[in-house]
Amino acid sequence: MDKYEIFSAIKKEGVIVVIRGESVEQALKTVDACYKGGIKLIEVTFTVPHADAIISTLCEKYNGTDMIVGAGSVLDPETARAAILAGAQFVFSPSFSEETVKLCNRYAVAVVPGIFSPTEAVKALEIGVNFVKLFPGDVATPAGLKALKGPLPQLEIMPTGGVSLSNVEDWFKAGAAAVGAGSFVTKGAKKGDYEEVEKTARELVEKVRNIKRG
Repeated sequence: MDKYEIFSAIKKEGVIVVIRGESVEQALKTVDACYKGGIKLIEVTFTVPHADAIISTLCEKYNGTDMIVGAGSVLDPETARAAILAGAQFVFSPSFSEETVKLCNRYAVAVVPGIFSPTEAVKALEIGVNFVKLFPGDVATPAGLKALKGPLPQLEIMPTGGVSLSNVEDWFKAGAAAVGAGSFVTKGAKKGDYEEVEKTARELVEKVRNIKRG
């Protein structure tokens, strides 16, 4: 898939699950549970040990399926390049790094930098980015996203952090193009309960689909 197809898939699915973990095994099992629950987009963060190896393994395992695997917590162009070489189909950052955006553009890889302020949002637009990650979402809140969309309706915004089953509808009503969900989906993995991960993922997918249907 090219980067424009990736962006279309993000908007269509509406939800990406952020994968963190204490080990390679835990991360892989968490992804498998999420996929069983209907999640099609996975963000493996570079805070996980051997994240590049996890991305490579997932890309091979899910090759030929509708799973899209990307990298998260990418702070610099060096890490972005490592993610791309491992097979990451998109690169997400918690912060705004122009050099990281340029690196991803050089290799035609979908990149979603993190922003929090109108200044950062406009800078992203000025270098050709129109899909950004609002982080941390639990600080920004849906009201903050709505306020940001006011003067910048052309900007596609994906909040990450603070998203839950109880407020996901508020995010979409505020103008979110998609949401990034993390610990509330994957918390079962910490105690080895991957059935809980699958169940929560399914609930989130169904809720987002119903929201999108209107």
